[in-house]
Amino acid sequence: MPVLAIPFPEIDPVAIAIGPLAIRWYALAYVLGLVIGWWLARELCRRERLWGRTPPLDDNGVDDFLLYMAAGIVLGGRLGYVLFYNPAYYAANPLEALSIWHGGMSFHGGLVGCILALWALSRRYKANLLALFDLAALVTPVGLFFGRIANFVNGELWGRVTDVPWAMVFPFAGPEPRHPSQLYQAGLEGLVLFTILIMAVRAGAFRRPGLVSGLFLVLYGLFRIVGEHFRQPDVQIGFLAGGLTMGMLLSVPMILLGAAFLLHARRTPA
Repeated sequence: MPVLAIPFPEIDPVAIAIGPLAIRWYALAYVLGLVIGWWLARELCRRERLWGRTPPLDDNGVDDFLLYMAAGIVLGGRLGYVLFYNPAYYAANPLEALSIWHGGMSFHGGLVGCILALWALSRRYKANLLALFDLAALVTPVGLFFGRIANFVNGELWGRVTDVPWAMVFPFAGPEPRHPSQLYQAGLEGLVLFTILIMAVRAGAFRRPGLVSGLFLVLYGLFRIVGEHFRQPDVQIGFLAGGLTMGMLLSVPMILLGAAFLLHARRTPA
């Protein structure tokens, strides 16, 4: 182990406090990700040349897209965490499942929630469902980036013990230096993934419905598996058989579904 480690920057998790009202960085990360995602979706849907046809939503539709996505993220993310990561605790304390301000969200649960929300939106606007998936896939890494930065600010979801020079001692993780895995995931799942997807869109990926969402599912699944090698598993679950983690296990169906999307997009004429 290194003699010295980078001290964790102790940032107050409360960004703004007005009397008894406290707004946390974690909540602001969700809001910022949704607002930037809404703005980006609106700009994309105003550029018909990217789609090679009429975009799936107009400005009013994009406004509803924001609301549907927010509902899918919050409801699906919370339910996924309850079912996948801590079912025994919430079975004994069912009312705690409603206390989302205490933390605990699952990306994979949020993904399922968003899929259902977009299906409902497609029915309302009679829009191509795969085109909506593609639009959501492109803006999602923005929210993932801010979410992982918020995890770092909160000093949660820390990495495994390591002796790398940039290891950090997190305030709630004991005295051992650890990987700042939240920053690794912010880079891979946020910046790198967004860059690849926006390059694909500029190359005409929106013209083949399902291509962008297929790329997102495959690449996020792979990046999540890579990130899980540096992240400490949730204490109530630990390691699964063969050294796997729950995050790795849940990413496998994503990769398979993404491969199916890519195969479908390849067979669809542009």
